[in-house]
Amino acid sequence: MASSTVIANQASDAVAPETPTGWETKKAQQSKEWMVTAANPIASQYAAQVLNDGGNAVDAMVVTQLVLGLVEPQSSGIGGGAFLVYWDGEKKNLTTFDARETAPLAVKPEHFIGEDGQPLKFYDAVVSGLSVGTPGAIKLLWEMHQKHGSVKWPRLIEPVIELAEQGFTISPRLASLIERDKQHLSIDANSKAYFLNADGSAKQAGEVLINQAYADTLRLLATYGENAFYQGDIANDIVTAVANHPKHTGVLAKKDLARYEVIERTPICVDYLEYDVCGMGPPSSGGIAVGQILKLSEQFPLHEWGSSSANSYKVIGDATQLAFADRAKYLADSDFVSVPSQGLINEDYLKQRAEMINLKAPLKSVSAGSPPWEISLNYANDQSIELPSTTHFNIVDAEGNVVSLTSSVENVFGSRIMVRGFLLNNQMTDFSFKHHQDGQIIANHIAPGKRPRSSMSPTIVLKNGSPYLSIGSPGGSYIIGYVAQALIAHLTWQLPLEEVVQLPHISNRFGTVEFEQDTSAQQYEQQFKKWGYKTKLKPLNSGLHIIKIEQDLTGVADPRREGVAIGENQMVRQ
Repeated sequence: MASSTVIANQASDAVAPETPTGWETKKAQQSKEWMVTAANPIASQYAAQVLNDGGNAVDAMVVTQLVLGLVEPQSSGIGGGAFLVYWDGEKKNLTTFDARETAPLAVKPEHFIGEDGQPLKFYDAVVSGLSVGTPGAIKLLWEMHQKHGSVKWPRLIEPVIELAEQGFTISPRLASLIERDKQHLSIDANSKAYFLNADGSAKQAGEVLINQAYADTLRLLATYGENAFYQGDIANDIVTAVANHPKHTGVLAKKDLARYEVIERTPICVDYLEYDVCGMGPPSSGGIAVGQILKLSEQFPLHEWGSSSANSYKVIGDATQLAFADRAKYLADSDFVSVPSQGLINEDYLKQRAEMINLKAPLKSVSAGSPPWEISLNYANDQSIELPSTTHFNIVDAEGNVVSLTSSVENVFGSRIMVRGFLLNNQMTDFSFKHHQDGQIIANHIAPGKRPRSSMSPTIVLKNGSPYLSIGSPGGSYIIGYVAQALIAHLTWQLPLEEVVQLPHISNRFGTVEFEQDTSAQQYEQQFKKWGYKTKLKPLNSGLHIIKIEQDLTGVADPRREGVAIGENQMVRQ
């Protein structure tokens, strides 16, 4: 691996901001008709009310995202983007939708290069107008609702408007993250006024936070639909805020908003055991990398070793490292660069890559492989940093529709630029800050209209051609490992979902094996050291949400975050 890539990976470790805020053991929930799992209890309750009143999964999806943007603003919102894997219960069809942010048309290759000719320091780029891409979340919600919604659009939004006007209670997690981010939140006047007190101190857990500006924005959306966001006053205010940032001004323009499109894409599916595991293709690396980890691990007897064997985690870790080597070189927006998507999940290619895994020692060297590819290009390794402020939710309705959606503003509180009650993303920093390296182009370089690479991994698992699991997680580039380990834990080790989300994390993205600190994962550290690995104890803050779809529905939420699963048996009325 090139030294510059190693430096970028180390930087990623150094700045990961959304740290753990506690552990709450949660029981799996059962339901017969419908189920929702979302990252905040208020969002889950509002979505559950929609489903309980006869709305479908897309109706509930709209409400879930709008509420999350209010009560969990550090992770997602209408100023960000999303990836959706969707099963149409009537058509029996699986598809995916790419609502990833796009780079402004005015960007240049040197977008993140400072006056000294060197890439900007990461937070200098993040907390600025340079980092803001064209948001895609509202376009996704609107278009999906136009095609599949059953409840009238204004009626869906009315309760969320009321919540924003009446206020919600700041959760301990949100309060903790505000406290840790006071310095960055204070740069933008609107963010400062909303999240901080007059003396500069952070607003506290238990306080009621009213967001009248967000209510006013939602009222415009309820009346005029997507046009209220991508045209007119809201669009003008977004562009003005980006262009007038006090640190670094951005180049987002009204035409970027006006021309934004959600793209329907073919799912990336791999067969694993008796299942088809389906996720997002490029510009997300999630579907391919998760599929690679599963197929590489499938070459070894993990089912015999089980969830208590160091051998299992060694194989999964080495498979992850191999997947990340391919990801660094090949994965980017396939509308702009050639990506060997099918070659990277080719059976013969992955069997060949699996032969590199030695049960007695670490991988000798790790570099991208040579997958089958019609157009072979020699890319340089990517140098972007991806941070873990994201959300995931699943919804299954009574008609058999399934939503697996991961959305994000990227860094905690995104760019920290607040417009009309919502935060703007900083997804442009998911591009490589460099355009090329050692004379070779970097696939994930920034370009006008291009979508940055992501690790978001919303996934639907099919069994006998029908949905069996809906799963995903926040966590930056760790998402890939969180989802892959959870799938192996349930599909291979047959652990109940309640145990799956409690399973401690072990991660090996770049050669150093990371063990989730203060958990039983630490028991394996000495064995990995004997094998010759570098090791590190670290908080690995997943936010897994899973729904299993059988005769009854089973939903679980990760104990590391505040999310909950709700079915008709657990209704909490507002």
